[in-house]
Amino acid sequence: MSTLPRVLVVDDSRMVRVVLVKHLQGQYEVREESDGEAAWQALVLDHSIKAVISDLQMPKLNGYQLLEKVRTSRLRRLQELPFILVSGEETEEDRLRARKLGVSDFLTKGAGSSEVLTRLNHLLALSDARSTLDSERERLVQDPASGLFTMKYLELQAAQALSHAARHDGEASVMVLGFDAFEALGKKLGHDAAAQVALRFAKMLGGKIRQEDSLGHFGAGQFAIVSPGTSPALCASFAERVREAVEVAHVAVQGQPLSLTVSIGVASVPGDRVTSAGGLLELAGLRMKEAMQAGGNRIVSGGQGAAAVRRLSLTHALELLAANRRDAVLPHLGELGQQIAPLLRLMDQELGLSLPLAEIEHRLSELVKKQ
Repeated sequence: MSTLPRVLVVDDSRMVRVVLVKHLQGQYEVREESDGEAAWQALVLDHSIKAVISDLQMPKLNGYQLLEKVRTSRLRRLQELPFILVSGEETEEDRLRARKLGVSDFLTKGAGSSEVLTRLNHLLALSDARSTLDSERERLVQDPASGLFTMKYLELQAAQALSHAARHDGEASVMVLGFDAFEALGKKLGHDAAAQVALRFAKMLGGKIRQEDSLGHFGAGQFAIVSPGTSPALCASFAERVREAVEVAHVAVQGQPLSLTVSIGVASVPGDRVTSAGGLLELAGLRMKEAMQAGGNRIVSGGQGAAAVRRLSLTHALELLAANRRDAVLPHLGELGQQIAPLLRLMDQELGLSLPLAEIEHRLSELVKKQ
């Protein structure tokens, strides 16, 4: 197969096509079509075509119509494809129309090899440069391996959120989430497998956030969400739901069941006195580390220390037991028992169980004091 760039030459005159092929041979591979409709089909199906040289007057689809279909296509590669029109006796008005439709350049009929190659080489060089720039921009915005936003892009989004909050006397929050004992998880599973487990949860998280929120990488096994217009209370509430969801998740890798937990730091403006996007993200990250150092599986936000007692709902306790997370329920057993004491009394009355309710309530009370 040829390694030369492929150019589509479209003209209903075989003689004109022969001349253009002669000009291009040796530097380009040429595909020929004799009408606009055939050329359009070729462009849709043949992804190797790098540029088009087309006549204006052709059957089925003329040069203007072909150019318009190319520029209004849903295919990005066609929207940006170098497109040269071969002009003859066209007026300046005709050329203006072609420019509005998005023509890349014009060639005069009878132009020599040097001019044809110079114009085409120039357009393809510009196309390559644009493609490289777009790729670099995408790498700035998204991590190519995960598809999540990069830290640099999160900083830009946080800066916009802070600016909007300052102008409109509003709020903005950042949440940084990290998997507890992630290094140990990497040693157990292998670093690639551990990263994939973390990324799986991050992508699930991406489906739960608002369209205006931004989710991206923060560190190894760590992710951040920038949430414009969100109060710290709402952000912390969402963080708690995320923490609970990870805690009860059933995860197995290579047949090994895993017990995963996350620590989350929340920072917000204007509550936290930070003046920069980097400062806001850094503060949320520091609070995440504070939560990890205090034992993990908890949230730290402004005004709340990592050691603050977290109540466990009955619903979540049952979810933890279903996930075989008994150890997570035991520290809350006394309080949970007191919550279901009325239910135990009702069961005792209706079913005639003769439960030692006084003893049970006494022991639960003692347990609560110890906890």
